[in-house]
Amino acid sequence: MIRYLGSTKNLVGCAGGLVGVLLHLAGAVDGAWPAVVAGLYAAGALLAPPEEVRLVPVDAVTEAGLLRAGLDDLVREVGAQSSRVPEPAVAAVGRIGAVLGDLLGRPEALAADPDLRHTAVRLARTDLPLSVRTYLNLPWWFAVRQRAGGEPSPGDQLVTQLGLLEAEAHRLAERVYAAEVDRQADHTRYLRDRDADGQP
Repeated sequence: MIRYLGSTKNLVGCAGGLVGVLLHLAGAVDGAWPAVVAGLYAAGALLAPPEEVRLVPVDAVTEAGLLRAGLDDLVREVGAQSSRVPEPAVAAVGRIGAVLGDLLGRPEALAADPDLRHTAVRLARTDLPLSVRTYLNLPWWFAVRQRAGGEPSPGDQLVTQLGLLEAEAHRLAERVYAAEVDRQADHTRYLRDRDADGQP
């Protein structure tokens, strides 16, 4: 009962009931206002999303942890299916998982740039799993056969998709690590200048 009081359904229901009270105070409903309030509360509680749907976004650290765990599971699954997944695809999934895993290990950097965060989340949560799962949903004998008319096989399509995703992951990494790269270059210049001046 106490848990329900703080639930999304109760909060949305209370908002509906409050609308009923306001309608009564505005004179829109007369003697039947308690029934209107109860009806609006019930409608709000029924239409509210279940608790699994969060109205408040997950914080960046929690989201990054969940995504890294999902990536690890996906990489392990592809490794376990290596007999039916093209070898270049197995290797590419591992590399993409490593790049995205490193990026998600810096949730503060992603949280500071919503565009970077959106791209990393899309790659880890949607694009990479969709490519892999679509391929794995095919029967092995169908996935490896060459298609009529010289069209790429599903295995070839998977390798192509993973190549595109890996390139995007590396572009994202370049943006995330740009500040560190610039700092390293500045330090190299400083050391060279100091060496040229003969400073101890």
